[in-house]
Amino acid sequence: MRFYKIIVGSLFLLFTYSGKTQQIQVLESGKRVSFRGLSVVSDQVFWASGSNGSVVRSTDGGKNLQWISVPGYEKRDFRDIEALSADTAVIMAIAEPAVILKTTDGGKNWRKVFEDTTKGMFLDAMDRSPNGSMIVVGDPIQGHLFTAMSMDNGNSWQIMPVKDGKKDVRKVKDTEAMFASSGTNIKLIPEKDFGTPTLLVTGGSKASIKDVYNYSFNDSLPMIQGGTSTGANSIDYWSKTKFAVIVGGDFSKDTIAIDNCVLVQFKNGKPIFSKPSVPPHGYRSCVIYLNENELVTCGTSGIDVSKDGGQTWQLISKESFHVVQKARNGKAIFLAGGNGRIAQLILP
Repeated sequence: MRFYKIIVGSLFLLFTYSGKTQQIQVLESGKRVSFRGLSVVSDQVFWASGSNGSVVRSTDGGKNLQWISVPGYEKRDFRDIEALSADTAVIMAIAEPAVILKTTDGGKNWRKVFEDTTKGMFLDAMDRSPNGSMIVVGDPIQGHLFTAMSMDNGNSWQIMPVKDGKKDVRKVKDTEAMFASSGTNIKLIPEKDFGTPTLLVTGGSKASIKDVYNYSFNDSLPMIQGGTSTGANSIDYWSKTKFAVIVGGDFSKDTIAIDNCVLVQFKNGKPIFSKPSVPPHGYRSCVIYLNENELVTCGTSGIDVSKDGGQTWQLISKESFHVVQKARNGKAIFLAGGNGRIAQLILP
C-alpha cells in the first residue's frame, strides 16, 4: 500500500456548514494501521493507538508525528489510549492476554501495569477522570461485564467484584457486549452530579445504558439492536446540563441513518430518553461534546456536527474515521481511523 504524508496546511478537504467553511487537514495516511484510540491533551499534544502494536505521538499539533512500535507487542491491537501529558500515556491491548501498559518517557519505555489471561478476555475501553481514577471495561466473562479500576493514574489496577454483598452486579447475557470501536463506550462523570460516577453503553443482543459502579439503573436504549453488529458504540456527557448523547447503529450497514442516536437527560439520577429530529447520517462510532450545544460524531460513513445539543445533525464529510477527540486543555479537534489516517478538524 502506497504511503504518503501530507504536510499540515498543504491539503484541505473543504465542506460547508451554516455558510462557513470546515477544514479537515489530513496529517497522516497510507499505513496498514487502524487507529481506534485517541487522546488529546492540549492543542499541541496528542497520542493515538491502534493495530500492529502502533502508537503515534505529537507534541506540536501534528506537524510532526512520532511513530512508536511497542517492543514485544508488535502484533497487538491497542484499541484505547489515555494520555496524561506529552510524556505519560496508558494503552490497552484488547484480547487474551489482556494487557495495559504505561509510559512516562514519551514512549521510549513501557511498563506492564495490568494483565489478565482469563479465557475469553476482551477489553473494550478505558476512561480517566481529572482526579486520576481510571476504569477499564471488557466483554462478559462468565455472565458478568468485566471491570477494573485504578486510583493512581493507571499505575495499579484492581478487578471489581461481581457481588456487592448479596447483590449480583454487572450481570448480562453473553450476547450483550461492548464494541471496541473508539474507546468511548464508558464515561466517568463527576460523582457530585448524582452519585453515579460511571456510565456504560452496550450493543449486540441488547443496546443499553448502565451505571456500572453501583448498578442503580440498567435501561434498554431506543436504538437499533438485536444483531452482532448493532447497538450503542459511544457516549459523552455534559456535566453542566446533565445531558448525554449516545451514538451507534449497525456497523455492517454503515449508511443506515435510523435509530443510531439517543439523547439522554438525567433527572434524579435516572435516564430519560429522546431521539434527535435529524439523526447522524449513518453508523457512528464516536461522539464528543465541544461545548454545551455543539457536538461532533464520526464513523466509517462520515462526520456529522450538531449545534443544538444533538437535536439535529448535519453531514460535513463522508470521510471515514473511527474516533474523534477534543483537547482537554484547548480547542483543537483531531480524528483517527483506518489506513493510518490522522487528521485535524477545524470548525468555524
